[in-house]
Amino acid sequence: MKVTVVGAGNVGATCADAIARWELSNEVVLLDIKEGFAEGKALDIWQTSPINLFDTRPVGSTNDYGKTAGSDVVVITSGLPRKPGMSRDDLIATNAAIVKSVTENVVKASPEAIIIVVSNPLDVMTYCAYLTSKFPSQRVFGMAGILDTARYRAFLAEELNVSPKDIQAVLMGGHGDTMVPLPRYTTVGGIPVTELISEEKLNAIVERTKKGGGEIVNLLGTSAWYAPGTAAAQMVEAIVRDQKRVFPVCAWLEGQYGLKDIYLGVPVVLGRQGIERIIELQLNDEEKALLQDSAKAVREVMDVLDKMNKGVTA
Repeated sequence: MKVTVVGAGNVGATCADAIARWELSNEVVLLDIKEGFAEGKALDIWQTSPINLFDTRPVGSTNDYGKTAGSDVVVITSGLPRKPGMSRDDLIATNAAIVKSVTENVVKASPEAIIIVVSNPLDVMTYCAYLTSKFPSQRVFGMAGILDTARYRAFLAEELNVSPKDIQAVLMGGHGDTMVPLPRYTTVGGIPVTELISEEKLNAIVERTKKGGGEIVNLLGTSAWYAPGTAAAQMVEAIVRDQKRVFPVCAWLEGQYGLKDIYLGVPVVLGRQGIERIIELQLNDEEKALLQDSAKAVREVMDVLDKMNKGVTA
């Protein structure tokens, strides 16, 4: 079993470290365009093996996709953060070019791989990888929901003073302000969360979750990495161990929830074949409306990429 993580920055390195510590593959390849960067990160991770007691071998590569050949799973974390004065369209154009190039190289080296996209803007970058790879949609999807539900569950555990292990939750929709937390499907040890917390406090936690990434940027001056990197590694674990885990994942919809030809966060069963099925929840009218609003916002961003692609080919 072989896993590759493209992008050796904070998120990618955290993901590779978790993959190694959890012994999810014989080899985890960390690739980056910066000379020696991935090699240094991989060496550092390897030197923790006598301490953390794992056998997975981390391998670093400076843009040599030959070292990634035959990967079963590839995690793409490459991309630039939005800089002051940069428009949303500029960010999409810049990161789409990066993700497109990475995906092309991944397809050549590992034509049977499953691709997990972590790059932002998440929903549209997953769409970009899907268009570029021409893989079945079951093998190209994005990591967002696991991170968002982790934040939601962590905030709830803190407020209720309970173990986060006992909290189960589902979020849907786009990654960001339009995500759709579903308190109706949130439980604590099997108890509906609405029986344990006031509506006012629950709504405040939902709003904090929507802005979870921004809160960390304000504190650190940069994006989060421990939670996103570990969330991506958890998806890798579900795939390589064929766990059939039920996770919220950015998936390609073909009529589910009344939505078609769009990447959006929904609950799925994740196993060795990638997305093995999409779970359709029975949403109430309010939840349906929120999901439609989220889909509209995501589609607007996807349309930006479509127009850029048409401009290139015109």
